Amino acid sequence: MTQQQLTPCAMVTGAGQGIGRGIALCLAGAGYDIIANDIVADPHNTESGLYEVKARVEELGRRCLALQGDISAAADRARMVETAVAEFGGIDVLVNNAGVAQKVRADVLEMGEESYDRLMAINAKGPLFLTQAVAKQIIGQVQAGNRPQKPVIIFITSISASVSSTGRMEYCASKAALAMGARVFAHRLAEYDICVFDLRPGIIETPMTSVVKEKYDKMIAEGLLPQARWGTPEDIGKTCIALAQGYLGYSTGAVIEIGGGFGIPRL
Repeated sequence: MTQQQLTPCAMVTGAGQGIGRGIALCLAGAGYDIIANDIVADPHNTESGLYEVKARVEELGRRCLALQGDISAAADRARMVETAVAEFGGIDVLVNNAGVAQKVRADVLEMGEESYDRLMAINAKGPLFLTQAVAKQIIGQVQAGNRPQKPVIIFITSISASVSSTGRMEYCASKAALAMGARVFAHRLAEYDICVFDLRPGIIETPMTSVVKEKYDKMIAEGLLPQARWGTPEDIGKTCIALAQGYLGYSTGAVIEIGGGFGIPRL
């Protein structure tokens, strides 16, 4: 198969729901085969979760490899990369999306170490070491010149990487660590022309945010956002298409807020 005949593929972590699902389906619609990862994967459930995403991707005419795996576990990360490369011959786009919120929101003066360790392991350590493994694979692909497009790595961080929330300190810290990881990888991989981006979603309507919907409905109605609506997973997915296809090919390390104008300083 020639380079021109290859279909580019994208690995999306946390693809079974929410933002990850939106990203996977948007990229599939744009012509990418998908390596879809989630910690839960039930092949008998095609109504929700990872295998629903797989079915939707395949309805769009693209291949989908469903990979169960815990990104905080080294053995799972290694298996995921090995399986993806065996199936698709390489990885062209990595979207580090998988992440969790704390189980209980607690004031920073009451924050527990178990909660902190859990969020740092899943939201920061896992994606950073997965990126390390994928980056080594991609460098080899760049040197071999045998893939259909320039590689791109995308980190889904959060506006919480730079915005304080006294009841979510461990979440904010994990996203800040991930944001710095994106910057360092952008710096390190630039010599290989591998672009790395930091996408910072704002208030996005997902299962994770459903528990605070009433709170944010009120805040949006009262003027929190210049664009007075919730964001959607498709808002994030469309941005990933632009990055994956090289429309910001001279902007490695860029931080892109997708938050309805949340970050605009206003009087």
